[in-house]
Amino acid sequence: QVRVVESGGGLVQPGASLRLSCAASGRTFGTYAVGWFRQAPGKEREFVAAINWSGAGTSYTDSVKGRFTISRDNTKNTVYLQVNSLKPEDTAVYYCVAPYVGNNSRSYESWGQGTQVTVSS
Repeated sequence: QVRVVESGGGLVQPGASLRLSCAASGRTFGTYAVGWFRQAPGKEREFVAAINWSGAGTSYTDSVKGRFTISRDNTKNTVYLQVNSLKPEDTAVYYCVAPYVGNNSRSYESWGQGTQVTVSS
């Protein structure tokens, strides 16, 4: 797996927005898909969104459709997750993985440090 660094999380109120970033190393960044997962306290890590190598193909878990948008800038080796209309249930540590190989978190051997998103009034 590619080394990644997540950033952009924070403490926000319900309804707020954040833009999470996933910066990856390596010259081949533009050749593989990237995924975002999240893990809430006491819960298993779950798939959130994924984007193919070109950015033309995306997928989302049902609970975030219409609120989250994944995008990428291959010139900056970075994938973004725009998270809008945040809800308390979105509170979790958000992780990205590269290359993305599927929705099962057990498919990945290592993870970055993640970025904490806390939604609370």
